[in-house]
Amino acid sequence: MADSPAALHGRGAAFNPENRFTRIGVEWQPQEEDAPAPATQFFEDDSQSIISRNDSPDIPYEASVNPYRGCEHGCIYCYARPYHEYLGLSAGLDFETKIFVKLRAADLLRREFSLPSWKPQKLGLSGVTDPYQPVERKLEITRRVLEVCAEFRNPVMLVTKNALVLRDLDILAELARFDCVSVALSVTTLNDELRPLLEPRTSTGLRRLEALARLNQAGVPAGVLVAPIVPGLNDTEVPEILSRAGAAGARFAGFTLLRLPHAVAPLFTQWLQCHFPARREKVLKRIREARGGELNDARFGKRMKGEGFTARAVERMFELARRRAGIGQRRLELSVAHFRIPGTTRLMF
Repeated sequence: MADSPAALHGRGAAFNPENRFTRIGVEWQPQEEDAPAPATQFFEDDSQSIISRNDSPDIPYEASVNPYRGCEHGCIYCYARPYHEYLGLSAGLDFETKIFVKLRAADLLRREFSLPSWKPQKLGLSGVTDPYQPVERKLEITRRVLEVCAEFRNPVMLVTKNALVLRDLDILAELARFDCVSVALSVTTLNDELRPLLEPRTSTGLRRLEALARLNQAGVPAGVLVAPIVPGLNDTEVPEILSRAGAAGARFAGFTLLRLPHAVAPLFTQWLQCHFPARREKVLKRIREARGGELNDARFGKRMKGEGFTARAVERMFELARRRAGIGQRRLELSVAHFRIPGTTRLMF
């Protein structure tokens, strides 16, 4: 790893690993001078449907909406990076610099909700992107999606690492009146030296906790996800994160243990070598201990929290800290009882 790519300011990844679906690979060659970090490009996504389906028992919803493909936040550990390979791109820099925007997302969702075949149910926002990544401030795609959810009173579960969620407090409060919303603030670290390296374009941990407090004060049920826990890197922060989340009124708390699917493994390994070379082998060893000797385990029931001694130790630590913070374990159940078709005079239930 001596000749591994140097870090790029404001980016999680430092290179584009080979796309596992292509036959032609491009090998990085060291340069005498660091190349400038690539600019972010945005492309319109012409998808004709907006709802994605999953059958995973590890996820609390079967349907989700992703307003974007790719994510400007640039979190180096993100499990969603390999999805960019389906677009013929790389899970590395491409994932955080080539962003596809679904400008018609709200219209497509309104069409789905209006169909007789739509069964009112919890909607995840989002599964493989962050709905409040920086460009959302300008495009407001997520806001318009939430407006549709409020029109139909269809429940929605939000997960984000960005305090921009507070911009939409008016819509979230309206959804909360009908038990149709929960918000999870994902807080990975409170260390402002680590965060810009690990997840460079996210809100600070403290701003996320402030957002958590304001949401709960406004009657919007919000909780915290410590996601992911990286053993040997941020695991010692878990008690403080949960203590502060409890003080902010968190209604629920959960965690995931880091796994490194496909191209995320070389990306994260290179990142460790660049920023924490002395910890690299320790961190990778502990991930393997929780993943059956591998860096990834995609099995249902195992992929979120792992297994083995290291995984059990992390879970015990988390549960003890959660109880001490006075935070509930599970998200609140959302209601479909108020779902309606706008323009009609009857509820669907």
